[in-house]
Amino acid sequence: MTTVERPSADITELRPVNPDLFRALLRRQASTVTVVTAVARATDPACLGGIGAPIRAGFTATSFTSVSLDPPLVSFCLGVASSSWPVFARAEHVAVHLLSAGQREAATVFATSGIDRFAAYPDWTSGPFGVPLLDGALARLLCRVVHRVPAGDHTLVIAEPLALGDGGDGAPLVHHRGGYTTAVSL
Repeated sequence: MTTVERPSADITELRPVNPDLFRALLRRQASTVTVVTAVARATDPACLGGIGAPIRAGFTATSFTSVSLDPPLVSFCLGVASSSWPVFARAEHVAVHLLSAGQREAATVFATSGIDRFAAYPDWTSGPFGVPLLDGALARLLCRVVHRVPAGDHTLVIAEPLALGDGGDGAPLVHHRGGYTTAVSL
């Protein structure tokens, strides 16, 4: 048996993890931009004016990923302090939209706090289960939520795709170093 000597890692290059350094390092990972939408019934009691009308929520996510092929499962993360979280905490169905390179406006609108995102981005329709579906996405997945897993200040949502929509070929919108760009074929 031959032993290969490996150079030792330079420990001085490693630094303790702090939130700012962690965020800065994660910005180096390019990721596909998605908008996730959902609808849930309002919880205000009738005596306070609530009638159980559906309320919509949506947010821009870069944490979307496939989890399993058999059964088909996908996941995304959402901060529990997010204004969208109360809807996603109760939603039974969600839609995941993989944005095209021409959908920077959708990504920006659904990443903006303190606005009615669906009024600011009118290119959507109500789909199955009342879930908002954005127009023009490269792909859409209508999903049933199967698990919510607390994970620090976020919740990992695992969902089962029920229906798929292919918007056709095109370049995806990509998030890298805090901004939007597109993927370039080599």
